[in-house]
Amino acid sequence: MTTGPTGTADEQPLLGPQSRFSAFFDDPRWALAMIRATVLEAAHPQIGAALLDNSTFTTHPWRRLRNTFLSMRRMFDADPAVREREAARLNRLHSRMSGADSRGRAYDAMDRQARAWVVATLFESAVTMCRLSGQPLDQDTMEGMYAEYRAYLAALDGDAGELPEELHDFWRYFDTVVENELENTEAARVILYRLFDHLPAPALLKGMPTLWAAGRAVAGPLLGTITVASLPESYRRRAGLPEMPGAQALMQGAYLAAGLGRFLPEGLISAEGIIEVLSLSPGSDDPRARTVAAVRARMKRASALLRLLTPLGGDAGPAPDPAPSPDTGQSRRSAEQFFRQVLDQTGDGHLDWPDLAAMARELATRLDLDEPEETRLYDAFAAWWRELQAALDTDGDGRVSVGEYAAAVPSLAGPALIRVAEVLFDVTDKDGSGAIDADEYRALFRTAFHRDLTTTDGAYGRSAFVGDFLSFMSGRRASTPYDPLLADA
Repeated sequence: MTTGPTGTADEQPLLGPQSRFSAFFDDPRWALAMIRATVLEAAHPQIGAALLDNSTFTTHPWRRLRNTFLSMRRMFDADPAVREREAARLNRLHSRMSGADSRGRAYDAMDRQARAWVVATLFESAVTMCRLSGQPLDQDTMEGMYAEYRAYLAALDGDAGELPEELHDFWRYFDTVVENELENTEAARVILYRLFDHLPAPALLKGMPTLWAAGRAVAGPLLGTITVASLPESYRRRAGLPEMPGAQALMQGAYLAAGLGRFLPEGLISAEGIIEVLSLSPGSDDPRARTVAAVRARMKRASALLRLLTPLGGDAGPAPDPAPSPDTGQSRRSAEQFFRQVLDQTGDGHLDWPDLAAMARELATRLDLDEPEETRLYDAFAAWWRELQAALDTDGDGRVSVGEYAAAVPSLAGPALIRVAEVLFDVTDKDGSGAIDADEYRALFRTAFHRDLTTTDGAYGRSAFVGDFLSFMSGRRASTPYDPLLADA
């Protein structure tokens, strides 16, 4: 008796921790394959437009990486209920993304053909990754893995009808999309030529711009060259992507080197652990925080030495944050800094609804919200956007420029922002106790509960929470908990 797209009663489930796909999560080659798949996704006009308008992948790539990895883990969880809940969350997220590209073509993140292409790029890049690293998959393994990817699509869409049933038909489908639908989109160009060259430092390396810029100056162009060389030749030719001399050999060598990871002891490489360490917030009470602090101290010394020996020209990274005020221990940002670091989540130089939606999305993801709490949070941010637009959009173009924002130097703590703070408090206070305890605090901020607790219950009350949120959002003060949540990469 069959059990649906996730497997049969007598067979191992297609989705779960024992699937072939799950085995790639901690494979070093998967990092290269994911970059390649992302470019192929971004080259699809609908997906590329949705990425440009709604995604924070250029300004907050490490946050996006962590959330994507967490989502994929959930989609391959052993518990079907976890998979179903994550699929529902992804569908709610995508249902809020629609619009038109620069040529007036409509896009919708719920488009079934576009979603099928995302899954297709993941499967094809996994197969290509194995081939390029000298470990090509045999036919049976490929067919089994293709069934897993179709099950993944079925979990999202209800069925996998947009992908061919048989593997031999898939290759014809893939080549047809590459030949007839992919374009040299702006999103693809951003990933290949801007993201790597201007990749912001993760939390672990924040405050060491010289050291980060030195490593990025070498790694960025290499990653771009390797990715371009690994793309289908027909797409490279049509998109006019230049291929550097020796790029194919470099690409092959990179995949072969990454493939050597199979000789390492099992469990030595944990993608989830690496991402978590890179994203550790200052002051986190994670046991690994002390080790990270020691590493940061050594890296800062290396960065200072490098700056003395080989001063770098050009962009070494964002300017350091202002010094803390002796009165408050917090630092103030200029209006332009606050706009760039906090408000402009998508990095397009303007404030509009996708920026505030990105804030709501990150908060909902951190707190793992279900309905109706998720919609309450989005609705509160939508009301705040309407308030901001009415007050700051002086030229009536439907968005707020950094000039309009800086010229007004507004106080953002209007009724709508207060409502955002109140809703955020309510959804963070999961037990409905009327106060946020240490566990609830960590769920939102992933940092230690550093408040000066003089009350008997050691909790974070509504008025204090709302006041701190408003101080951050309207007073433009740097904040130990809120910066890693809304400002860091």
